Amino acid sequence: MADILYTYKNQVYANITNRCNCNCTFCIRSLKGAVGDAETLWHKTEPTLAEIKKAIDDFDFTNYNELVFCGYGEPTCALDNLLASAAYVKKKHSISIRLNTNGLGNLYHNRNIIPELAAVIDNVSISLNAPTAEKYEAVTRPQFKNAYPALLEFASLSQAEFQHTQFSIVDILPEDEIAACQKVADDRGISLKIRKYS
Repeated sequence: MADILYTYKNQVYANITNRCNCNCTFCIRSLKGAVGDAETLWHKTEPTLAEIKKAIDDFDFTNYNELVFCGYGEPTCALDNLLASAAYVKKKHSISIRLNTNGLGNLYHNRNIIPELAAVIDNVSISLNAPTAEKYEAVTRPQFKNAYPALLEFASLSQAEFQHTQFSIVDILPEDEIAACQKVADDRGISLKIRKYS
C-alpha cells in the first residue's frame, strides 16, 4: 500500500486519493513516485476510511502543528473520506488542518461543498496556476469547461468560511504571469503564496 501519511519539510501530509480532475503539465507526480519520506504515493487501490484512520492512529503528531490534505490526487475527489478523516483528526488531536486543492470541488460535485469542508478544515490553499482562463486551461488541462471561473468563485466563497484562504502558484511561471496572478489575488483580497517548484 502507498503511504497515506507522509512528511515533507517538517510538515505532515495526508495522501487519501490518486484521483484528480486535472492533468497539470508541471505535476510532480508525472516526474517521480513520491516526495518527502514517502516510499510511494501511488495507491494500488483507493484507501478506505478505515485505512486512513489507522494511518492517523499510527502516526505520532508530536512536534507537528498542522496536517495538510495533499498528495498524489485532488482530495475533494474523495470528499466523503476527506470530511470523515478530517473530523477524526479534529476529535483526536489539537492540530490545524489545511486543504490543498485545485478549487474545482464545487464543479466536480455540482454543489457548494465549502460549508462541509469548513466544518472540519481550518485553512484552504487553492492552486491558481495561471492569471487567465486561457493560460489556466493550457497548463492545468482540467476535465471541465469553465474551470477557471469556477476556481475563482470557489476562492471567493472560501473567504467567508475558512480561517485563512490563499491562492498558490509555483515559481516556474514567467515574472509577468506571477505579477498578473498577484493582481488576480489582490483584486479579490486573497493572499498569494509563491511556492518553490521542487
